[in-house]
Amino acid sequence: MCADLDSRANIEQFIEGFYARVLADPELAPIFLDVAAIDLEVHLTHIKDYWCKLLLGESGYRRHTMAIHRELHARRALSEQDFARWIGLFEATLDADYAGPYAEKARRIAVAIATNMREGLPG
Repeated sequence: MCADLDSRANIEQFIEGFYARVLADPELAPIFLDVAAIDLEVHLTHIKDYWCKLLLGESGYRRHTMAIHRELHARRALSEQDFARWIGLFEATLDADYAGPYAEKARRIAVAIATNMREGLPG
């Protein structure tokens, strides 16, 4: 039986699995590791808080996501292909281990995020 994304623990586990896929991806990993030069421990904490806010209504995340991605986009243009790969890995991680209303809400939110970012970034 698959878990839903209805608790912080499940969301944290999902994010760790998703980022393991992202950081193993030959196209996306360099964006995160070389261009953005993320500190993985710090980044994952922010991302976990972000998804807990979106799915559970927690208030821990207070950053401006679009501004962060505009800065990244200025260093290395994020393409349609980048967003498609990100969504593909997100959905593959969901499909492998998660099911339920919160997982489906996360799927809808992820697609909306990718669409908004793609449309909101210059070029």
